[in-house]
Amino acid sequence: MSRLRLLTFRLTHSRLIVLATVGLLLCACGSLRYYGQAVRGQSALLIHRRSLPRVLQDPATDSTLAARLRLAQQARHFASSHLGLPDNRSYTSYVELKRPYVVWNVFAAPRYSVDALSQCFPIAGCVAYRGWFAQKDAQANAVQLRSQGNDVWVGGVPAYSTLGWFADPILSSMLSWDDDELDSTIFHELAHQLIYIKDDTAFNESFATFVQDEGLREWRASRGLPTREDRAEAMDDGFTQLVLDLRAHLKTLYASGASEPAMASGKQREIEAFRARYAQWRDSHWPGDRRYDTWVAHPINNARLLPFGLYDQWTPAFALLFQRAGKQWPAFYGSVRDIAALSMTQRDQRLRALLTEAGSTNTSSGR
Repeated sequence: MSRLRLLTFRLTHSRLIVLATVGLLLCACGSLRYYGQAVRGQSALLIHRRSLPRVLQDPATDSTLAARLRLAQQARHFASSHLGLPDNRSYTSYVELKRPYVVWNVFAAPRYSVDALSQCFPIAGCVAYRGWFAQKDAQANAVQLRSQGNDVWVGGVPAYSTLGWFADPILSSMLSWDDDELDSTIFHELAHQLIYIKDDTAFNESFATFVQDEGLREWRASRGLPTREDRAEAMDDGFTQLVLDLRAHLKTLYASGASEPAMASGKQREIEAFRARYAQWRDSHWPGDRRYDTWVAHPINNARLLPFGLYDQWTPAFALLFQRAGKQWPAFYGSVRDIAALSMTQRDQRLRALLTEAGSTNTSSGR
């Protein structure tokens, strides 16, 4: 399973209508505009969704689309019957968007900081981005943030979850992925509906990513398919680590107390050093594979680095919990809920301990 799915920003843009209702009462005009577009965008999805049986029975439905939706329908049933995920109407309908993404997320960070400018909402809490249903609105928001001196990056989102507030449909934008990615995305988003903690993106995404990966393994096994070859995942993990190393170097630079001109020049040196390390790593470990060249060649700033690590920071910890639960989903979810009930500090301490133990176990077993 490709770890760099995070570059498509499957981040939870959640509870839009409910947020809008509260936000209309609490927020200033600029926020009113934001919540207004959220209401319109989510409403359009609800209005245009068609049940999967209706789409599949429609003689006008393309045969390739029908085959993919039929498999997704089977995966949706598997999610509830075998993985213990919510049994509701989510992902039992389809929406043809006629655009490549459902939402565009805007990430921003100060020019000399690797920490996101958090976007906070009355119910869902704070996240590292703000999502817009129209690309032009996202770009306008990006321009405004840049004018304030921030680093900004805009990324398209093929899918998101409303955390069970509405029956989320399968979107045509999700069909840009292969069947495994499409089916496992359903597992990922349903995991958000099962367990979600306000203000803890790393916990939420790492948990959902583990459910997605393990769920896909079991889904393939149930159909007699072999485990997926992990070359892409290994390469993604290596590239992600390179980016995280760059972010660590920049964090040290920004905390150094250097003058602004010195930080500006140092920032560019660190980015160029990252590009050199990438080229050496690519040629040494993955000769001939250029899949990340375009990403590396494009302008890099603090905001563009923000999504990296969000999806898998704690996944080894959740994997260890799953092993301890005897690979039984109900017991596993119970353990996750116990950790979710802790304070943020206690939760991080618990997950770090599990992460350390998981690392020790993998080292001792030769993995």
